[in-house]
Amino acid sequence: MQDRIAQYLGATGYQVGLATDAFAAGGVTGVGPGAGTIKYQLPDAHSDFIFAVAAEEFGFVLCIVIAALFGLVTIRLLLRAAHAPDPFAQLAGAGLAVVVGLQAFINMGVSLSILPAKGMTLPFISYGGSSQLAVALTLGLALGITRQRPQLPGAHRR
Repeated sequence: MQDRIAQYLGATGYQVGLATDAFAAGGVTGVGPGAGTIKYQLPDAHSDFIFAVAAEEFGFVLCIVIAALFGLVTIRLLLRAAHAPDPFAQLAGAGLAVVVGLQAFINMGVSLSILPAKGMTLPFISYGGSSQLAVALTLGLALGITRQRPQLPGAHRR
């Protein structure tokens, strides 16, 4: 336990150190698709540290695009939830949006050595069928809850 706290407070661990090396090696435009070498040394590079692998191979530009897309999806879902007609749909939609956005933020933060390693996957990008299915169901449920249903003229809400 003390080692994990010490790694977070100052000393970088093995996996996080390799992830930060991947960011440094990638630079702005990256080394090219498939040309990265950190993925062969980094344990769980296909799931927990896929953001670092993308940074090495495609550079800082792709990292900004990925972060912007997750931000856009989260904000869009929050706006849909805010316009929902009933409080349950508002709270459930906002909660589901925050879950997906927070999972992406945690994975990216771990890869950037901002947060301690958690073992969370990056939604829709990391390898793993159960994670893909869970995130797809989460977003599907959020869209279903916040769906705007057409109202007939003269019909009143109950």
